[in-house]
Amino acid sequence: MRHLIRWLTGRQERTRQPLRPAQIRERRFNVRRHGLDPFEIRAFLHEIANELAVAQAAVVAVREENVRIRRALHTWQGGQSGKHRYR
Repeated sequence: MRHLIRWLTGRQERTRQPLRPAQIRERRFNVRRHGLDPFEIRAFLHEIANELAVAQAAVVAVREENVRIRRALHTWQGGQSGKHRYR
């Protein structure tokens, strides 16, 4: 699965843990005299965190489906091997 995600996103695997939505929501920036609007930054970070949460939930669902399919395939293959015995 990781290979597929890397191939689809064109990313190399990172050595650190992936960001969690809470880390994005809690991120703080230094405020400068003529800096960006802190409320706008907070809103944007919350939007990104929400999208990340959805993406991470989708990855979990895909992994669970992958396990289910592998188990079903294994069960099916076990049933097929007994049907084709040579005498």
